[in-house]
Amino acid sequence: MSAQIITAQDLPDERKLTVSFRLLLGLYAIIPLCLALQIADAGFWHGLIRENLPAKPSHFLLFQILFGTPHILASSILLASNTEYLKHYRRNILLMTAAIAAVFGIGSLFIPYRFFYVLVAAWTVYHVLKQQHGVARGVCRLPSWAFYLLLWLSVAAGLFVYIGIFLKNSLDAQQTDWIKQIAGLLCAGLFLSALYCQRHAATAFGKWFLWSNIFLVLSSFYLYLQQYYFLAILAPRLVHDATAYIFYVTHDYNKHHHHPRNFLYRYAARCNVNIFIVLPVCSFALAFVLQAYGDNAVSAMTELFFGVEIRKAVTLGLLGYLALMHYYTEAFTWKQGSPYRQFIAFSR
Repeated sequence: MSAQIITAQDLPDERKLTVSFRLLLGLYAIIPLCLALQIADAGFWHGLIRENLPAKPSHFLLFQILFGTPHILASSILLASNTEYLKHYRRNILLMTAAIAAVFGIGSLFIPYRFFYVLVAAWTVYHVLKQQHGVARGVCRLPSWAFYLLLWLSVAAGLFVYIGIFLKNSLDAQQTDWIKQIAGLLCAGLFLSALYCQRHAATAFGKWFLWSNIFLVLSSFYLYLQQYYFLAILAPRLVHDATAYIFYVTHDYNKHHHHPRNFLYRYAARCNVNIFIVLPVCSFALAFVLQAYGDNAVSAMTELFFGVEIRKAVTLGLLGYLALMHYYTEAFTWKQGSPYRQFIAFSR
């Protein structure tokens, strides 16, 4: 997602809601909150919170229902419920589906699992940070070299933190030390590069955005070192997901609030459901059903009809496919000139 500031007065009548940069910046308040919680726990509660937090967020079904999965489903619903978008991106979707099937289907027969894990981890980290840096770019107005320097240093550092957290049980002591050292060097390079690049930020407000993205990575690295793995993942996850929902809800309001253009909002209008909650409620409800009951339902059906029990068909198969498709489509659906961007504008 990239941003260009357009005021509400510049919009046609049917598009009055804008994405507020101040609201987006406010989401980064989760960073000092996580740091304050860690400091209080280490200083006053003797690590009680750390001992009771899961080693990684996926240990909590509730975390999966609240973060990650819902915004991926929301993105899929937005694309699938607007037939003109499906038609416009049909070729991209078909080609990407074939690529996913080839790489993760056929490729899994001879490519090591850890390679796939690191590949998906790298794509996940890139997707999360590219969105945040892309949004901030509209405010910072950095030259291209500075933007990509900070982005790639952030992604590289974030990837090693991600690997250190999610593969920690399969790493030996030396490998863990290497990951911490590499991540530390990348974070130091990121901090020094930000000090140099901030002079190119157009405004003081732009510098706030720039440093918010830098500290999103640095705080995760610090919390990783302190073994607060849940908090290390929580901050970037919450900022990313909440930012995405702000875009989705703004888009849907501007497109559907006068004249609902798809079955989802036509039905919601007949039921007098507030347009702001339609997509969040649908995506969170669907995430709950799929995460809590999807695997068991598919496993029971395949065993009943085919005598074969298929495990994790939903959480690994369906949701994995949707996640990869989400990473792919979000890279171009929100760019300037796309059908989505007819219904998106920005304001301070």
